[in-house]
Amino acid sequence: MAELKVTLVKSTIGAVPKHKRTVEALGLKKLNKTVVLPDNACVRGMVKQVEYLVKVEEA
Repeated sequence: MAELKVTLVKSTIGAVPKHKRTVEALGLKKLNKTVVLPDNACVRGMVKQVEYLVKVEEA
């Protein structure tokens, strides 16, 4: 199954509160932290919502 590497590249300070919670739900708490998540519709939707804060690569 395909996976996505998601990295937090911009601080959540000043971001919309809902987006802060989405970033935390993705497992990202600190700047430049990377997590590997399954490539499914749920994760893609969460990443799309906060695409201005994260960098996504296919693993």
